Amino acid sequence: MNIHEFQAKEILRKYNVPVPKGHIATDAGSVKSIVGELGLPVVVKAQIHAGGRGKGGGVKLAKTPGEAEEAFKSIMGMNLVTHQTGPEGKKVHTVLIEEGVDIAKELYIAVALDREKSRPAIMVSEEGGMDIEEVAARSPEKIMKEWIDPALGVMPSQARKLAFFLNLPSEVIRAVTGFIMSLYKAFEGKDCSLAEVNPLVLTGDNKVIALDCKMNFDDNALFRQKDVVACRDLNEEEELEIEASKYDLNYIKLDGNIGCMVNGAGLAMATMDIIKLSGGEPANFLDVGGGASEEQIENAFRIILADKSVRGIFINIFGGILRCDILASGVVKAARKIKVTAPVVIRMEGTNVDEGKHILSESGFNFIVADGMGDGARKVVEAVK
Repeated sequence: MNIHEFQAKEILRKYNVPVPKGHIATDAGSVKSIVGELGLPVVVKAQIHAGGRGKGGGVKLAKTPGEAEEAFKSIMGMNLVTHQTGPEGKKVHTVLIEEGVDIAKELYIAVALDREKSRPAIMVSEEGGMDIEEVAARSPEKIMKEWIDPALGVMPSQARKLAFFLNLPSEVIRAVTGFIMSLYKAFEGKDCSLAEVNPLVLTGDNKVIALDCKMNFDDNALFRQKDVVACRDLNEEEELEIEASKYDLNYIKLDGNIGCMVNGAGLAMATMDIIKLSGGEPANFLDVGGGASEEQIENAFRIILADKSVRGIFINIFGGILRCDILASGVVKAARKIKVTAPVVIRMEGTNVDEGKHILSESGFNFIVADGMGDGARKVVEAVK
């Protein structure tokens, strides 16, 4: 789960991580009072779940109240296009106004889960304000990582080592060390998968401040993070993904034209791979889970077909807990309720596979039954072409 920058900064404040003062502006009339409280200059920032907002015109510096109001009007409601939104962009529904900061140096710091090492890693770089992927490709020696034992947490010696790597004045090493340790506590305490500060700025008077912040959270831990769940903004999520979540379906929209319905995340990944190897492009990731009911199958089918780009469907099920006859019944019921014009290829193996195939053959629909994953992928790609 993702949240907005202003929400992430509220969390950081609770963990004593220094952030700029700021407020959400609800309308043009509220800008003047916010500027009066913060003083000038101020920075007016679009709040969307994507990076690169400044390059897209979503971050503006204002040196007068009039400039702040004009910046708010130009940003609120705009369709902001960045390298992370894709060409369709995202509409801005929320605007943050923050105090201006005297920036002497921009740095990068993040705590992320390293899945290869099964532990968190803290990364720092002098190249703040840039995409870390770009820095890694161009100057990998400018990035330092420290892996953290989750049973012990970040050690002061590790934090100091990272701070010294940033080539900062000796008088701010202690502040940066404390910043690193507080950021890690926020990462750990809120069950984050990522807590990224870019840039972390050193001011002219040697203060360290998180000028921007991005936080992602482990969905499996949200049951104990009620305050994080309350930050969910449905305006930032795909409509079909929201609909799928109502039925406990794991759905992610993609850019292709072959809809996929699979049980099990690993099988779903393999299904998307084999579609691409066969010359097609998957339109979604959809894992209905091992114990899906007929109702979930029906809703999964409906959600796939709601994507206007879908021109064919590949249903790839290994019947274990989810029996093949349950799957077949759900698909047939869905097909009877929804006008299906796209070809549907079904590959089933496992429990009650013969009963499932019988239900499909007796349904009256022209389903294409495949013998194996490879055969199914080839058939759906050919059907779409």
